[in-house]
Amino acid sequence: MSPTAQNPLLTIEQEYGQSIWMDNLSRDILTTGELAQLIDSRGVLGITSNPAIFEKAIAGNAIYDNQIEEGIKAGKSLNDIYESLIFTDIRQACDILRPVYDKTNGIDGYVSIEVPPTIAADTASTISEARRYYGEIGRPNVMIKIPGTPEGLPAVEQMISEGISVNVTLLFSVASYVEAAWAYIRGLETRAVKGEDISNIASVASFFLSRIDTNIDGKLDHLLKNLSDPTKTEKLSALKGKIAIANAKIAYQEYKKIIATDRWQQLAAKGARVQRLLWASTGTKDPSYSDVMYVDGLVGNDTVNTLPPNTIEACADHCDPASRIEAGVDEAYRLVASLKDPDINIDLDSVMNELLIDGIDKFVKPFDSLMKSLDVKVKALMPV
Repeated sequence: MSPTAQNPLLTIEQEYGQSIWMDNLSRDILTTGELAQLIDSRGVLGITSNPAIFEKAIAGNAIYDNQIEEGIKAGKSLNDIYESLIFTDIRQACDILRPVYDKTNGIDGYVSIEVPPTIAADTASTISEARRYYGEIGRPNVMIKIPGTPEGLPAVEQMISEGISVNVTLLFSVASYVEAAWAYIRGLETRAVKGEDISNIASVASFFLSRIDTNIDGKLDHLLKNLSDPTKTEKLSALKGKIAIANAKIAYQEYKKIIATDRWQQLAAKGARVQRLLWASTGTKDPSYSDVMYVDGLVGNDTVNTLPPNTIEACADHCDPASRIEAGVDEAYRLVASLKDPDINIDLDSVMNELLIDGIDKFVKPFDSLMKSLDVKVKALMPV
């Protein structure tokens, strides 16, 4: 039996042109060889991290104690100790994934690290920190995560113009994705005008999924509670768990329009790479849904799907690979439009704004919590 027949993840990558990245990073998976094994056995081609992942990795984990003690002896600040821990993990992950980066000619093999979420509304600080993170980590296959907020997008454009690869994160609405795509293009254009190489820069636009369904399903459930009309009940129930994938399919149609423009084609002629849509938040939150619905439903060429470890294992076990990103596109537009039905009246723009604010908060809170727990650990490890 061929490897692809045994592993749907490899089929997705090798037959359908979608890269599988993992949404998880800890020192344990680096030092035990687990990451290397996942690259070999599961076809993992990249890694994303965020403050919530680092909080889970560092808090209460003794594997970091020696490096924390070294930081204490060196008189480092709490923030410097924190950065020494995460930068070490990112560098090591980059080194483990470097063969993937080299083999794919810089298409995959990236490790994403997010600038501090506390500066999401500060363009100048985001630019400064993104530049510093890239310089201090010192690996060509590090990808700096910048939120796709109005304040973040000018930083995305600036970093791309400086030749720094960027993961534009926290994208929920199709309009926000389109803005992120044009920020990438403007950054490339600025670089190209200066006669600088644009062929070795990569970017992904991280388009979030499960959080959209969780939010809209909650609103639908609220409406369903007060309904007795079976026709209306059926109409609302039919939308549950459907909007996130529909929204992503519409975003992919926008991607196709963008790469067909003259502006993009001029950049492509100079060696520019497409900014791939990356499906994020792909762990299913509702146990009544398939645990691989956000994988099977969005397989497509020139995209990335970043999966938490349990979804990677679920997909290896029972994904059903087929190119579905352009299947049912008309239905996707209909589903999203149906939210405006007077019986439903869910404002998708408001939902997306709500999710963006909540998304930043979901990174700020674990970041603050991590810094507090790290402070406790530093005090405990200080010599008496």
